[in-house]
Amino acid sequence: MTSKTDSSETESCKRSIISEQFSQIKKEGRIALMPFLMAGDPDLTTTAEILLCLQENGADIIELGIPYSDPLADGPVIQAAAARALKSGTTPKRVLEMLSGLRGKISIPIIVFTYSNPLLNWGMERFCYEVSEAGGAGIVVPDLPLEEAELLSPLASARGLDLVLLVAPTTPKERMERIAQSSKGFTYLVSVTGVTGERLVIQDRVKDLVKQLKESCSSPVAVGFGISGPEQVHQVRRWGADGAIVGSALVKRIANAEDGSAVNEAGLFCKKLRQAVS
Repeated sequence: MTSKTDSSETESCKRSIISEQFSQIKKEGRIALMPFLMAGDPDLTTTAEILLCLQENGADIIELGIPYSDPLADGPVIQAAAARALKSGTTPKRVLEMLSGLRGKISIPIIVFTYSNPLLNWGMERFCYEVSEAGGAGIVVPDLPLEEAELLSPLASARGLDLVLLVAPTTPKERMERIAQSSKGFTYLVSVTGVTGERLVIQDRVKDLVKQLKESCSSPVAVGFGISGPEQVHQVRRWGADGAIVGSALVKRIANAEDGSAVNEAGLFCKKLRQAVS
């Protein structure tokens, strides 16, 4: 389906669902709980059930990964989940069809996580159109350089989507400020140098990075990569972060769940994490 641009001006003025969610959460005196889920692992029917279960158990925003064969930013847990999802026949189109089927049931923002190659193969404008039509609220593309993100961002905004950009500990200060000012919805702060995965300790330098980002821009800052449980959630909350993104720890529990228990395991873990954000 080819996207149309006749209503771009109207669409570009649409409210940011993600920004509104962060504003509400701030009023409640807590930070956002933001689980990451790999679509299609073990299958898309289960993914849909887990999305609803995470919402029911306190997730504020969910990051939904589209499986890709060469996920450069992901560690072994999420790489394995992507491989299983691809093996089960998961495609970007099927992921968005599944998400579209949850319209009216999902009331929290869903951010679609993908990589540059699938995005470019699909076409930036068409991809934004399809994600918006499916009910997505934002997009994360971890391997998209800032210069190309500046091309994608207006296309996303025209469809009412926030393009969320990532900042790493190795990002130079001046570039970090540019990224923070360009990111929509919130800025995604990568807490480690390397790929996703559970960590026992989050390095203290993350505290300074959170402060630096919040001084650079008024948009919220969410910390991800390495948050494995309530202790790390508490830690980033004390450091002033506005959100905690939990990926590998949740994906691992889903993968290790006994037959038929993946949805319940995901819900129980989310409920435990929710207690840590307040």
